[in-house]
Amino acid sequence: MLAWTIYLSFLGALAALLAGNKRPQAVRIIALLTTVAGLGIATAAVVQYQPGETLTIARLPWIPQFGVEYYLAADGISLVLVLLTGIAATAGVLFSWNIERRTGEFFAFYLTLIGGVYGVFLSFDLLLLFVFYEIAIIPKYFLIAIWGSAQQSSARGQSGALREYAAMKLALYSFAGSGLVLAGILAAWVVGGGKTMGLEALAHTDFPAHFQMWVFPLVFVGFAVLAGMWPFHTWAPGGHAAAPTGASMLLAGVVMKLGAYGCLRVAMTLFPQGLAPWGFHVLGLGSWRDVFALLALIGIVYGASVALVQRDFKLVIGYSSVSHMGFVLLGLMTLNQVGLDGAVLQMFSHGVIAGLLFAVVGRMVYDRTHTRDLNELAPMHLARVIPFAAVVFVLAAMASIGLPGFSGFIAEFQVLLGVWQAMPWMTAVAGIGILIGVAFTWRAMTKAFFTATPNSPATHHLPPITWPERLGAFLLLGATLAVGFYPRLLIDLILPSLNSPLFDGLRNAGGWR
Repeated sequence: MLAWTIYLSFLGALAALLAGNKRPQAVRIIALLTTVAGLGIATAAVVQYQPGETLTIARLPWIPQFGVEYYLAADGISLVLVLLTGIAATAGVLFSWNIERRTGEFFAFYLTLIGGVYGVFLSFDLLLLFVFYEIAIIPKYFLIAIWGSAQQSSARGQSGALREYAAMKLALYSFAGSGLVLAGILAAWVVGGGKTMGLEALAHTDFPAHFQMWVFPLVFVGFAVLAGMWPFHTWAPGGHAAAPTGASMLLAGVVMKLGAYGCLRVAMTLFPQGLAPWGFHVLGLGSWRDVFALLALIGIVYGASVALVQRDFKLVIGYSSVSHMGFVLLGLMTLNQVGLDGAVLQMFSHGVIAGLLFAVVGRMVYDRTHTRDLNELAPMHLARVIPFAAVVFVLAAMASIGLPGFSGFIAEFQVLLGVWQAMPWMTAVAGIGILIGVAFTWRAMTKAFFTATPNSPATHHLPPITWPERLGAFLLLGATLAVGFYPRLLIDLILPSLNSPLFDGLRNAGGWR
């Protein structure tokens, strides 16, 4: 049934396109039914899954002369991210209920992107994974270029150019990273004998150590570009800020997770010896593991620091995503069980929380006030005018800074515990990043919602929060609270998969069993 998450998404995209732009309500219902069906299938698969097993969903010859198969499968890690995709996709439709311009085309691109994301998480053939990866990239450009918004400081005549600039920058960075990934995949196919592109078969291929040492950083960086790794992150804040609300939620919620997933599933699984020491040091760094851990750490502190001085509300959340994705990459570089578990859990947690933050800022606030400037929002009494938005943002902000009871706490705690075991000094620097994160979150929250004096009159009258927005907020809040109060819901899926034979090489590289 899991394959139907892909097929239904593409069929829904076609149905939305055929319904046309003159029947927007019908298109919205098609999109909602499609995403709810995907979420239902994902939830059923998680409930029925036996921890530790790899489910074969479909396996058919595709290009047999090159050993390429249409091979769909899932383990616990895949299922966690498929579930995240279902949640984010459904919430994104609910927060895009106000789309009136070219509605059919909007949701056709939206559902095509979702189908590509599902395909990446379920592909166990490298070429198939790459094809779905590219399918997920293309709709992003059109969603931002056509339906996006410009930065608050831009002139009206420049808004279209700025949207196109942000969309093109995102696409170019994505395709550049894809080029590196494709080069690495083809190299692995050739060195592996040219007989298969199956993930499991290549994971048990004994690639030469010198080959892994150069192909690992090639593939890792190619995927990490989409994960927002510093210094290749510059597409992310502008892309988030320019995208329409639903696209922002997908971009931060699941598209950035494609990059992190590829780093773990492909680069680290196939080429674990690429993480071994070089035998010499450059600027105190003795392995690719040291290099990427340092870049992740810089991303954590840099993203939080830049978010602290932003006036554009959406850019605050955009730079915070760079910081929080740094925790994912740092957790991957710990090479220990608790750190890797925390990294996957952080993928889910950040996907839900960032989606909720973008939903509040983009749909509940910007679409009503037509400004993202924190200085202009300050006197609007938003906490009194749209109290539901204020309450949701406060809860999302507390989840983002890692308050116990939300998914962000257990995810970042496990990452920090793994970092302490592997690279103790980095724990202190990551802790500084968390403190700066508290500062920029508190600053944005108070300026946007709680700056006005208590006795001053509320002169701004804004449309009330709609039921689709409320349902989307409840869905995302429910997800982060459920995992926060009972993290075993996901940990029991992730840990047995990390202990599966697929990760034998990575476990040997990290020295854990």
